[in-house]
Formats: sequence, C-alpha cells, structure tokens
Amino acid sequence: MGSAGFFFKLAKFLLCYAAAFLVLSCATGSFARLDNAAEQSRYAESAGLLEKRKNSLYAPSKDSVLYFLDKGMLSHYAKNYAESSRLLESGERAIETAYTRSVTREIGSYLLNDTVLEYPGEDYEDIYINSFNALNYFHRGNLEDAMVEIRRMNNKTAQLSAKYNVITTALQKEALELGQGNIPANLRAAGKFTDSALARYLGILFYRNEGMYDDARIDSEGLRLAFANAPVVYNYPVPSSISGELNIPKGMARFNALAFSGLSPVKRSRVLRIPLPGSRWAKIALPELESRRSEITRIEVVFDKGQRFRLELLEDIEAVTRETFKARQNVIYLKSVLRAMVKGLGSLALDTAAKETEEDEAEISLVLGLLSITAQIFAEASEQADLRISRYFPARAYVGGINIVPGIYSFRINYYNKSGREIDSVRYNNIHIKEGALNLAEAVCLK
Repeated sequence: MGSAGFFFKLAKFLLCYAAAFLVLSCATGSFARLDNAAEQSRYAESAGLLEKRKNSLYAPSKDSVLYFLDKGMLSHYAKNYAESSRLLESGERAIETAYTRSVTREIGSYLLNDTVLEYPGEDYEDIYINSFNALNYFHRGNLEDAMVEIRRMNNKTAQLSAKYNVITTALQKEALELGQGNIPANLRAAGKFTDSALARYLGILFYRNEGMYDDARIDSEGLRLAFANAPVVYNYPVPSSISGELNIPKGMARFNALAFSGLSPVKRSRVLRIPLPGSRWAKIALPELESRRSEITRIEVVFDKGQRFRLELLEDIEAVTRETFKARQNVIYLKSVLRAMVKGLGSLALDTAAKETEEDEAEISLVLGLLSITAQIFAEASEQADLRISRYFPARAYVGGINIVPGIYSFRINYYNKSGREIDSVRYNNIHIKEGALNLAEAVCLK
C-alpha cells in the first residue's frame, strides 16, 4: 500500500474516532422521571428508579462518584439513613481516589478531554457529603460520629483556597510557553469560601447536646465569622435564632428546625473561540453552572397548639457551589486552552507541510491537506464540556429555634411560594421534646 493509501486510511480513522468520541461522551439516560419523583417528595421511588437504570445513567468506569452521591442523597431524604451513610462514605472515598489521580492528570494529561475521564467530584459535593452524613448519624443516635463528620467538613473548607494552586501554576506555565497569555482575570481568581455556616450550626447543636459548651461557643463564633469573611456567599443576615442557641432557660426545652429547599445547579456548555497562529481560531467548550428554579420563598414551623415561627436562610448552597466552582473552572479553562492549541498547531503544521511539498509530490500534498482538515474536524468534534454533576443536593438550608415547655408536640414544616400559597408540608406527630436534649427536626422540599 502506498503512502497516500496509508494517509487516507489514517484520515478515515481519525474521523471515525471523532464520531465515536461524541457517542461515548454523551449521556445515554434521562433523569426526568427521577427528578419528577424527587420533586414530588417520592424519594424512595426516585432512588429505586435510579438503581434500576443506573447502567444507562452512569458509566461504571468513570461515574461511580455520581452514582454514590445521587443515590446517597435520595436515600437520606427517604430516611434510609444507614444506606445513605454507606453510599455517601463510598462517594467520599471515590472522590479522594479520583482527586489523587487527577492531580497528576491535570498537569500531565491535559490533552485528554474530561468527559472521557473519571469524574472526581466538585468541591461543594465533597464538602456537603459530610454535613448530610452527620445528619445520618444524628438520626441514628450516633452523635460522636456526627461530630467527626462536621470536623471533616470544616477541615475540607479550610483547605479549599490552596487546593488548586499547584495545578493552576503548572498549567499557566504551559500556556505561556505555548504563547497563550490571554487568560481572563475572572477565571484566575480562586473562590473566597473557606468556612460553612451549616457545618458550624450543626456543630453548635451537637456540642451543646454533649455538654461541650466551649466547643459550641467556638462554632457559634465561627458561624458569624463565616458570614463576615465571605460576603459574596453570605449576602444576608445571620439568622436571629443563633443568639439563643446557648441561652436556654432552666426548665425549658430548645426545639430546632432545619429545612432544605430547591435543587443545586446543573451544568450547561459555553463555547468560546481563541485565536491561533495563521489566522485560525480554536474551539473550547467550558461547563457553566445553571440554576434550577425553585418555587419556595418562605418556610414556617406551625405547631398544632398554636405556636409558629419562620425559618431563616442559613446556607445558600447554590452560592457556595458557584463560589467553589471558580477555582475548578480556572483549571478547566487552562486545560481547554492548552488542548485546543496543541490540536490547532498540529493542524497548522500539516497544512504548512502540504503547501511546502514539492510539485512532483502532489499526492502527498493532497493527503497532508486532507489530514489537516481532518485534524480540524476532530478538534471541533472532540472538544466537549464535561457536564457531569450530582443532581440531588438541595439549593438552600433554613434554620430556626425556640424555647418551649417540654412535652409532646405535633407540628408541620410548611413551604410557601411567593404568593403565599402552601406548596408542601412535612408533618410530625407526637414528638417528645425534652429538656437537655437535641430536639432537631429536619425537612426537605426539592420543588
């Protein structure tokens, strides 16, 4: 076979590979039925559907983190706390393993598109695993392990600012060496979120219940500092009930409510073009976060005996998701630029070689030109944003607390929309609210 035949076969292979890449990179399943069941508070049904369809929803070799997180969160909402703990802990271990691999991958293997690699989890997912696992342990009567989860969450948030420094520096160096210095300033900045008010709040409650008042006070101060140090995330007041969490009159019981609402963001693709030598442009595809609209604007606790109080926003999980995504987005942008440049320069080199080929080698010139075009097509087709992200973390967390006479109570946690219409209600019957105990009710509505 002549050189021309070989090159034609190579070009055909590259085109087929690009087509196969697109097929393998796309999700094969739809979450519509699962999402609908979850939004209608049919969490066990949603978890069951997920399990039945997991092979079409998740790629076994690269989406294990997503499977563990999605089913772990649905199991938590369904009050299957032991199963939720097992899944979330498996997800946390999978994130740790994937991240260890990804440090080398991000620096040394930037030519690989993220869609064909193992999903390492977003930072907010890794953080909030621990808060929901802490609640799993609380509901199972194990406050010691619940406090361990909160300490793990605090450690993770404290380390966020330094997490991507080495990777980003290395990739920026590669970009500059390839002649790409036009890095947008808004993608250089790392996030400013370094402490979670939700973790601090749970710490206050858990430590108070264990009689560890110094630790509870530290978390109370830490909660206020979290608001002060991250105004982009916490652009609303500290909940007024926080001031009463460590001042419970003798003979009274403290009742706390924690309510979650909405769904955390998903991802969409944004396509950009960057200039290359030879008056060419290269495509890069970046993931961006897209909100999922929620009807809920107000949450209230209503006791059958007449008491009622409104819950206040403690943690805007969607805002945390966006802020922590900034550092990751920086790395994604740099990798995409490097990948586009290498592909684009390869195509340019083939095109240049084709034009410089001697007149008596017209066949080779034709093949080189074809390969250049093929390389451009491949670069365009294979550049896809990685849109994977877990689907069932809530968007917001609300809290409230009151001191009441110990006794047996029935109550509802009501969710309202902007017009004041009740859109969901979680009922609690004959709950024994005790003095000196942690009386915490948790509710969720994902609408």
